[in-house]
Amino acid sequence: MFDTIKPRGIDQLMALTQAFRNDKRTQKVDLIVGVYKDDAGVVPVMSAVKKAEAHILEEETTKNYVGVVGDADVNRITPELILGVDSPVLAAKRTGAVQTPGGSGALKVAFDLISSIRPDAKVWMSRPTWANHMPIARDAGIQIDTYPYFREADRGLDFDAMIAHLDAEAKAGDIILLHACCHNPTGVDLTMPHWEALGKLIIERCIIPFVDSAYQGLGVSMEEDVAGLRHLAEHVPEMLIASSFSKNFGIYRERCGALTVIAKDGESVPRVMTALQTVIRSNYSMPPSHGARIVGTVFGHEALKEEWAEELEVMRKRIAETRIMLRAKMEELQVTADLSFLTDQRGMFSYTGFSTEQVERLRNEFGIYTAGDGRINVAGVGSQNIDYVASSFAAIMR
Repeated sequence: MFDTIKPRGIDQLMALTQAFRNDKRTQKVDLIVGVYKDDAGVVPVMSAVKKAEAHILEEETTKNYVGVVGDADVNRITPELILGVDSPVLAAKRTGAVQTPGGSGALKVAFDLISSIRPDAKVWMSRPTWANHMPIARDAGIQIDTYPYFREADRGLDFDAMIAHLDAEAKAGDIILLHACCHNPTGVDLTMPHWEALGKLIIERCIIPFVDSAYQGLGVSMEEDVAGLRHLAEHVPEMLIASSFSKNFGIYRERCGALTVIAKDGESVPRVMTALQTVIRSNYSMPPSHGARIVGTVFGHEALKEEWAEELEVMRKRIAETRIMLRAKMEELQVTADLSFLTDQRGMFSYTGFSTEQVERLRNEFGIYTAGDGRINVAGVGSQNIDYVASSFAAIMR
């Protein structure tokens, strides 16, 4: 059986990560995978998380299954976190949520749900989008099309082209995948006027929004990062939201996320939840518990919640300040290109616009590893390597 398997290429980012590990040079920089690193280049465990784990170790009495829909606390906390505790959508009991194995698990469950109830559905994705969006949707049998988003000329948002394309091509019942904040891979976000204009188009064309919210709290703030998402939620009849706690809790390996659905009325929610459970049961059956218990424990203790929020703000500020410093150092090196994109973009990722040749030069000559499309993880830059990164970038931009 196995001898019939044809050779396949492995995921590009995973291949680059392995190449970085195999690189014997002492001076090398990993700007590839999207994980938060502190100034020393370490992916830290938050203090609030450690304290929550200590509490869990002391109090947990069973390792029984958590059930198909997952942890009840996470399924309550997530809609409140993304929609706001005073959301009219929550008040109308139009939401349901399931805990999933990370944000990727939420995407998988959502696409499988869509495929099961709308086999002919088409999902529109930004050009570019996160590298795993398309494979997950494609494996679910979903039709995929793309809309313009990133403008190469100024490394910004081409909103006019985005709206014009969707207005001309999207059909009633299509799904549009959007990034709540900290767009991956570009770092270019929609502003509130953009969300409002997009919301009007979505309603007029009867399109269903599906928002991927993986970086809440790492852009501007916990509230502002989901302001656009909340606007949509309060105006559209149906919506899907994939959430991840990997980034804002730093619990990447614990795989904790959630899928929130918004139905047109409260009577529809039980039917949606039943359909979700059917999809989940035939996939991973039940989600892991530990990451969910961390989140539930932090939000169940006010002191831990406050400590977590303070730590998250430190992380957000470090990313924002690194952007400012990197731009300043490159300008000191008399890089003549417009570097405003570095400080205009938000979150961990920056779409540099580096060509394939420039990316290869960075890797081969300087030991600086980026994604193949020039995306960098800004959090991989710290005080110990920022001068080297800035001078290397300047060298390939001259």
